[in-house]
Amino acid sequence: MSQAAGPACSIVIPARDEAGAITSVLERIADAVTLSFECVVVVDDESDPTHPVVAGLHATDPRFRIVVNDLGPGPANAIRYGVSASAAPVVVVTMADGSDDPRAIDDLVRLIDRGVVIASASRYMAGGQQVGAPFLKSLLSRVAGLTLCWFARVGTHDATNSFKAYDRQFLDEVGIDSEHGFEMGIELVAKARRARLPVAEIPTIWIERSFGSSNFQVRRWLMRYLRWYLVAFGLLRRPKPEPPRHDGGDE
Repeated sequence: MSQAAGPACSIVIPARDEAGAITSVLERIADAVTLSFECVVVVDDESDPTHPVVAGLHATDPRFRIVVNDLGPGPANAIRYGVSASAAPVVVVTMADGSDDPRAIDDLVRLIDRGVVIASASRYMAGGQQVGAPFLKSLLSRVAGLTLCWFARVGTHDATNSFKAYDRQFLDEVGIDSEHGFEMGIELVAKARRARLPVAEIPTIWIERSFGSSNFQVRRWLMRYLRWYLVAFGLLRRPKPEPPRHDGGDE
């Protein structure tokens, strides 16, 4: 698909205080992705130091743009806002810290083009790897991913990984309920499983960020991930949205 006809994919990146990392991440995307794309970086506030960095890049490469999330603070709301602000038929969610390998994006998008509703970059399938992750975070993610694959048959060994491509029509039909953390990844895999829709995966090598700090909060978000884990098995109905919070969000 030519850029004139619209991008083949929209790459959505939630970001918070990533001025030091975002330039190299976006340069790697520009070098690695051969399909036409738009890249939407989402911050919670215009004062975030990430904002002027991406705005400056936009002046030379309009494929990259910065938007300010007005749904509320936190990565879940940033991702939801980025999806709504993007336009391509395939949406790819990836992180601002450089942990994901953008060379996988072309293959993820092509899997969606072939008919799956979710294409997952998997750390836990053959050929995948996770390097440098904190022990507890890695253990919980691996156990959840493998048990969902083996016993719930969700179509991927790595349901919790945020690095995925989605068919936009699927997103429009099932909606995104997640309002906290990075639970969207497992939420949408659970919804696809309950709807008997196809999910596929490719291996990826994930590398823990070498500078800055992660916004992932295991204790705060664990129970929310568990809800969707149970939904994937059919042991719990789709959770009802939580009432709005006014205590500063989840970060």
